Amino acid sequence: MSLEAIIFDVDGTLAETEEIHRASFNLAFMDAGLPWHWDQDLYACLLDVTGGKERLRHFIGSQESSALGADPAATIASLHAAKTAHYADLVERGAIQLRPGFAALIEDARHAGVRLAIATTTSLPNVEALLRATLGERAVGFFEIIAAGDTVARKKPAPDIYLSVLAHMRIAAAACLAVEDSCNGLLSALAAGIATLVVRSSYTRDQEFPGAALVVDDLEQTPHRLGAGNILAALQELHRRT
Repeated sequence: MSLEAIIFDVDGTLAETEEIHRASFNLAFMDAGLPWHWDQDLYACLLDVTGGKERLRHFIGSQESSALGADPAATIASLHAAKTAHYADLVERGAIQLRPGFAALIEDARHAGVRLAIATTTSLPNVEALLRATLGERAVGFFEIIAAGDTVARKKPAPDIYLSVLAHMRIAAAACLAVEDSCNGLLSALAAGIATLVVRSSYTRDQEFPGAALVVDDLEQTPHRLGAGNILAALQELHRRT
């Protein structure tokens, strides 16, 4: 079966966004007058919890309840909304670019008729802000489906987000290749039956990736690793082998 669709994760995969997310959380805490600051070590631990609201809920569970007011759920919603606004502002101001090779892969796949989709735990406004800032105003339309945020109840490593993409696209898992950067993302895609390329990111370089079709530090390494002329051809060869 030939490669018919590529399904991308976003944070850490399409772009090294996690430092922008971390800064945005810290700005939201400061706006709310909360005495919290997520440094890189703490944030690396918190990334084991997928989803921004879930990450906040996990962190808040370890804090003094007096800092949260009478309604912790409302506090989480308010903080997450403020964080999302800060993230969009930073991205729109050019704080982030796509990782090397991804823009070329997306362009080549579109021209070759390979379908594109996104499966991510980040919120839809975050995804749209990143795509528009890095690929242009029409970029959201490059993807047949953007499954994001609260599309499903169970987030990665559960397979639900990938299963929802497959159902929407009416495509077999065997016809797809997922591109992820984290162990949770890999587990999610594999549980949905999708072969997965892992492109390690700054926050996932020390993770293990059992079951990945290939693990690289940079997408532009794939043509050399697979004896292909360009990145799309390399992914097609990887899919053929798996």
